[in-house]
Amino acid sequence: MKSLMRFVTAAALTVAVASGAFAAEFTRGTVKKVDVKAKKVTLIHEELKSLEMPAMTMVFRVKDDALLEKLKEGASIEFVAERVEGKLTVTEVK
Repeated sequence: MKSLMRFVTAAALTVAVASGAFAAEFTRGTVKKVDVKAKKVTLIHEELKSLEMPAMTMVFRVKDDALLEKLKEGASIEFVAERVEGKLTVTEVK
């Protein structure tokens, strides 16, 4: 019975991860500068727990043009940052 429960738990976790049930962690920040040509944004951000990074001001790449349109200097945003090909990249904005 214990091995069946372990199997069911493992299967449920696998399905949850595959379906995206574990949502990305959004972090609050303020847009300091947008460089559309370079596809980069400078953010003053809170701690990025998923990247083990303290609060600071830094430059991020932006995943795509649609996200760049959501970024306006001075705006308060919530965003997700990930390492994409070794570069810190904003992948979601709300």
